[in-house]
Amino acid sequence: MRVPRIAAARGYNLMVTLRPKEYRRSELRNPASKNLDRLSALQIVRLMNREDGKVSVAVGRTLPAIARGVDFIVQAVRGGGRLIYVGAGSSGRIAVLDAAECPPTFGTSAKLVQALIAGGRAAITRAVEGAEDSTTNAERDLRKIKLTRHDVVAGICASGTTPYVLGALRFASKTGAATIAITVNRNAPVARVADVLIATDVGPEVLTGSTRLKSGSAQKMVLNMLTTAAMARLGHVYENLMIDVKASNRKVSQRMVRILADASGKSLSASEHALRQSGHNLRVALVMLKLRLDAAEAAKKLRDAKGHLRAALGE
Repeated sequence: MRVPRIAAARGYNLMVTLRPKEYRRSELRNPASKNLDRLSALQIVRLMNREDGKVSVAVGRTLPAIARGVDFIVQAVRGGGRLIYVGAGSSGRIAVLDAAECPPTFGTSAKLVQALIAGGRAAITRAVEGAEDSTTNAERDLRKIKLTRHDVVAGICASGTTPYVLGALRFASKTGAATIAITVNRNAPVARVADVLIATDVGPEVLTGSTRLKSGSAQKMVLNMLTTAAMARLGHVYENLMIDVKASNRKVSQRMVRILADASGKSLSASEHALRQSGHNLRVALVMLKLRLDAAEAAKKLRDAKGHLRAALGE
């Protein structure tokens, strides 16, 4: 069964009036940086820092839309779906980064949050000419990962006009998947095809058209919010701690001991011992310490609670 639509989400976006002259708002010239090539290094970085201050404000204006996007993601994952990012160029690389950070941060499967970038893996480190101009490639890439109506597709493009992203959103809608558009141009074609529009109007870039700057910073902030808030709502966070982080190296192993000590209120030595007994499973170790159980009893408590940590703890 398809993930339920959040009330009025589609109507919210259909009310947006599209004005072609505003499609390329991300490529307007910034009057403040017209003499960029004549400024000193300190003047350039001061100017960039001043412009970057507008990013957080612009993202702040879209918080209700971001929250709607989080709700879609949570509903999709609870229904067995995935979050699929789709982007090109700088936007696609930012999406790849966010998707790659989810497994080590939240202990999730690499399949739960995925990123498709126009041009494939080669486009992560270099420009692939013409890759973003194909709508059919987007459909092909989504078919390849077996997109279903249970998934959420988040299309990321600063201009709001990228054919690869538009093609992905249209195909996702036909499939029945929920769709999110993340752009800096509110009055752009993506507004027509997405259930949720997140449009962060950061204004013209310091370097005209270089959307890896303010636009990219805004996209990074939005993706951070979407995945962090969704994972917190899905129970991959305890209080404000990364309870599902995995021991991938010595530094992370030491961090896990500190996380467990903070969460349980126990000493570092007691936490280290519990982690060893639990097979380095933070959830099991926390139940052990808080409820004074052995590893087997703690694991059973979690199974009985269907993995819900706070339920297992009786909180």
